[in-house]
Amino acid sequence: MSSTPRHRLPRRLLAAAAGLATVGALAAAMPASAGQDRTTPPHHQGSGRYQDVQLLSFNDLHGNLEPPAGSSGRVTEQHEDGTTKTIDAGGVEYLATHLREARKDNTYSITAAAGDMVGASPLISGLFHDEPTIEALNGLDLDVSSVGNHEFDEGAKELARLQNGGCHPKDGCYDDSEKFTGATFPYLAANVTDEKTGRPILKPYWVWKKNGVKVGFIGVTLEGTPDIVSAEGVKGLKFGDEVATINKYAKVLQRQGVKSIVALVHEGGAPASTAYNYDCDSPGAGDGISGPIVDIAKNVTPAVDALVTGHTHQAYACTIADPAGKPRTVTSAASFGRLYTDTTLTYDRWTGDIARTAVKSANHVVTRDVAKAADMTDLITKWKTLAAPIASRPIGYIAGEIGNTGTESPLGDLIADAQLAYAKSVDPEADLALMNPGGIRAGLTHTASGGEGDGVVTYGEAYSVQPFSNTVNLVDLTGAQLLTALQQQVSGANEAAPKILQISAGLTYTLDLTKSGAARVVTDSVKLNGTAIDLTGSYRVAMNSFLAGGGDGFAELGKGTNVLVGEDDLAAFESFLTANSSAGTPYAVPAADRITVVR
Repeated sequence: MSSTPRHRLPRRLLAAAAGLATVGALAAAMPASAGQDRTTPPHHQGSGRYQDVQLLSFNDLHGNLEPPAGSSGRVTEQHEDGTTKTIDAGGVEYLATHLREARKDNTYSITAAAGDMVGASPLISGLFHDEPTIEALNGLDLDVSSVGNHEFDEGAKELARLQNGGCHPKDGCYDDSEKFTGATFPYLAANVTDEKTGRPILKPYWVWKKNGVKVGFIGVTLEGTPDIVSAEGVKGLKFGDEVATINKYAKVLQRQGVKSIVALVHEGGAPASTAYNYDCDSPGAGDGISGPIVDIAKNVTPAVDALVTGHTHQAYACTIADPAGKPRTVTSAASFGRLYTDTTLTYDRWTGDIARTAVKSANHVVTRDVAKAADMTDLITKWKTLAAPIASRPIGYIAGEIGNTGTESPLGDLIADAQLAYAKSVDPEADLALMNPGGIRAGLTHTASGGEGDGVVTYGEAYSVQPFSNTVNLVDLTGAQLLTALQQQVSGANEAAPKILQISAGLTYTLDLTKSGAARVVTDSVKLNGTAIDLTGSYRVAMNSFLAGGGDGFAELGKGTNVLVGEDDLAAFESFLTANSSAGTPYAVPAADRITVVR
């Protein structure tokens, strides 16, 4: 790749410039079920009946080319005595080294991913429509990936450009001597079809072949993608059922003589422990993992030999019984390139299938105590040089770490207050602001080691917090609609996994988690500036364009009237920090005391 300085910058960048350990227990062979061949084939790389195929996998990279900061760049390791320790992890310079070392002496090696490679990315990638991340994945020798929901953040046409290459339709190319060539690996989108033609928008499956060994891959994203992506991003697309789609294409592959099949599923679950090396198959481990992936795994045809999953950003290497009662490997490598999974698939040359009794899988930490891959360092340096004038620009100061954890987070309060301030600047009648928690992608650390330089917040760090380029919109909602929206945080699509909206100053209420469903929101506790919400009254509410479209299961917010489309949410965040902080008077850490939680 050329290191020639690139002179054409994205509109957002120009505007800103102007405005400015292996899991030991999990490595054991899978248990055999009743009626199954209990003879474990020998593991080898020879030319006999059985051939070990190495499957390296990861998921939810989200454009994290540099080592992610703070808790986003750590994993927890569990020890036999019950103690734990945290390990700094991640960064493609280290990921490349670990993957290349893992592939040594493995002639039959495949590298696969389970979606969300791009989207919600740090500035170094997001400013350039994630071209840097695609270049990095090419350099990592990624063989295949499913799409995730974030692959649709900029729509199907932009996803096709990431696959096939070419200049961005609005921002052009960033280097006159080198056009963006796209991904060298196939993105698979088996359950994403064009509403008009009914055909998948990208390849539904792909087959890896070497010396007579064939392994098929089917890629799907979660059926609920339209609920968590802007309406514009999924316009004209239909997202099908994951199980039905995988089962359909498993039959297609079998008819083509491909009997060894892996499903790349951008949907996941949660293990009982957050430790990356938690053995969810050990006696006494409980239910192993919970969440949507469990039902998917239990219903996907036994023709599929393993599931590589993602979306929930959790770490697990478990087994879940298939419909025939046979244990089957289900894995996820957390997120942000902090882990990779190494799975051994023992291929039976006589049958063309995987000998499931010999499958083993383990997660490994992408530690930072190895040599950096020089080609990844060069890639990062190239893009950082281009982004540096914007990324390093100070936009505010904070008095301490403003985190993004908890039911109500300090950073959530800050962002909601920033959006309300912007809303009042364009409409003095604005009453309150709401912010979806999933739209906050990172916290603001305070110390120099955390990246902010003793309380200085740069544009690059703010971009990492809000990278989606949503607009701040204003709508009219009745008090009854506002109450319904608050109830939708903990009911309907969000009952099992609540999505608690972050709220601006003045709005208060009680969330009683001892109750169920909508009743968790205590109706008579909902107040604005100390006065009970008038269910028949009208309120001017600010929110980002994603929420205003009914995203994240908040259908009631999509019914707002008298819509005013404002400016970029990151610009609103920047303006608020700049106006309300200085080196001498940094912004105080919000108390996060607007929602009273009863447990």
